[in-house]
Amino acid sequence: MFKIEMHIVAIANSESQPNSFVVVLKEEDGTRRLPVVIGGFEAQAIAIAIESIQPNRPLTHDLFKNALVALSVQLQEVIISELKEGVFYAMLVCAKANGEIFELDARTSDAIALAVRFGCPIYANAAILDEAGIALEEAPVTPRLSNPEASLDSVNSDKLLEMLEDALGKEEYERAAEIRDELKRRTHDK
Repeated sequence: MFKIEMHIVAIANSESQPNSFVVVLKEEDGTRRLPVVIGGFEAQAIAIAIESIQPNRPLTHDLFKNALVALSVQLQEVIISELKEGVFYAMLVCAKANGEIFELDARTSDAIALAVRFGCPIYANAAILDEAGIALEEAPVTPRLSNPEASLDSVNSDKLLEMLEDALGKEEYERAAEIRDELKRRTHDK
């Protein structure tokens, strides 16, 4: 199986399925996106981990991570391995302390939530990306100053929030991350 590394680029409300969300994965070295419909709880679990929010009590995915760590098991990677009748299937590739590798079947949403918590890579079977991936044309590169952080220093916070919304709307996630980081820096500097 040839696998392609994927990165989370967005979590959004699903327009086609009420009370559901879509986690959008982007291939590492390409323009294709893989939209995966997930439930609200899973979307929240992924978002909480991405934002490094510490809940008062462990959520289910935190509990599972804590159990694996207590048993000296590390999650090495997540593979979105199959697509059957519109449903994605995933595997957790784990390693015991003695080096033994084993796989666990998982719902894709749970696998992604755990991958974020362990900081491990997410892969998709290349055939799945060929079948269900959406190819986007590369947007023209917007010229920027040689030091983008310097350009953000001079912008007031209200304008930064507008710029953040604009970047997210245009799916310029790297720029959105730069703006978000500047806003966080300002909050921490106060």
